[in-house]
Amino acid sequence: MIIFNNLDEIKNIENTVVALGNFDGVHKGHQALIARTVKTAEAANLKSAVFTFSNHPKNVNSGQLTVKNILYFDEKARIIEHLGVDYLFNIPFDEYIRSMRPIDFIDKILMGTFKMKQAYCGFNYKFGYKAEGTPEVLMHEGIEKGFGIHVLEPFEIDGNLVSSTFIRNLIAEGKVDQCMKYMGRNYAIGGEVVVGNKIGRTIGFPTSNLIIDENMVTPPNGVYVTYCTYNGVRYPSVTNVGVKPTIGDYKKNVETHIFNFNKELYGKKIRVEFLEKTRDEKKFESVEELSKQITSDCIMAKDYHRRTK
Repeated sequence: MIIFNNLDEIKNIENTVVALGNFDGVHKGHQALIARTVKTAEAANLKSAVFTFSNHPKNVNSGQLTVKNILYFDEKARIIEHLGVDYLFNIPFDEYIRSMRPIDFIDKILMGTFKMKQAYCGFNYKFGYKAEGTPEVLMHEGIEKGFGIHVLEPFEIDGNLVSSTFIRNLIAEGKVDQCMKYMGRNYAIGGEVVVGNKIGRTIGFPTSNLIIDENMVTPPNGVYVTYCTYNGVRYPSVTNVGVKPTIGDYKKNVETHIFNFNKELYGKKIRVEFLEKTRDEKKFESVEELSKQITSDCIMAKDYHRRTK
């Protein structure tokens, strides 16, 4: 898959079938739309493409972080590539695009730059100045200008409309156990391990600490059964998300204890997958009380891993 990070990079490409949308969660609804795009492109001897923005339009329009990411870009790109896509147009939502009328957007970007011959979009796709562009506009222009438009119906699982907003809410409410059903994978965050207060080590539970990325949606404070991936190996683990109220006054972070693991991870990259929330974070009267609760948390997490192996 070839990734283009701005419009000027897009040169000498072949005619395309384009999946249109933000794809910020690449959830099962997105995956179905992209899979249809790839299948149609193959049948028509065209290249398959996904068009998304590298920043969220709502954040640009509001001038603040209104919508948080579900995925890091490298993971998003990896999932899209795995679906068989040829081109990924990962374009900044800037003033040029923001002020573009829907017809100009179609003519200059979709047809002119992306060489679009067909496109797939969701029933609620919006584009162009003040989001005035709709699937109906695309269909009308397609008839006039000779490109095909396929509009997919709402994608539901168990009566729930699968959307990035729905999944953000699941994560924000701590319902991480439901992410697999709607995304096809566990919710995960990652980053570089930083030095913590080392209290965990002194009470027999050494942890790897990640600083919360403010651009990412994160689950509420509490204890979670997790997997931690380091250097390509996935280890059963238990994770606390929170501010460590028993120990002192700290910023929210992600603190993971990996079972049967004794490597030093400071400065290393890890990825933490969230499987299930087991309890809320709470303040204990003493470190000894905290230690007893962590022992109980570990027993519960190990039992979960054993049952779901």
